[in-house]
Amino acid sequence: MFIGILLILFGFLLIVNPEAFWVVTESWKSDGATEPSSFYKWSTRFGGSMCVLVGATSIIVSTL
Repeated sequence: MFIGILLILFGFLLIVNPEAFWVVTESWKSDGATEPSSFYKWSTRFGGSMCVLVGATSIIVSTL
């Protein structure tokens, strides 16, 4: 259940603010990039949605 809560929180972070995740994980890899691309934002939000879905499913399954 604890992992499910962490997944949900992490997923909401990815959905709401993909730029913060980009700064931590990807910004150091390029010299000229000042912000993430629109595809990166979309794919990060999609990944966040999947984290929320898996987290919610794990909480539901663990309570049964």
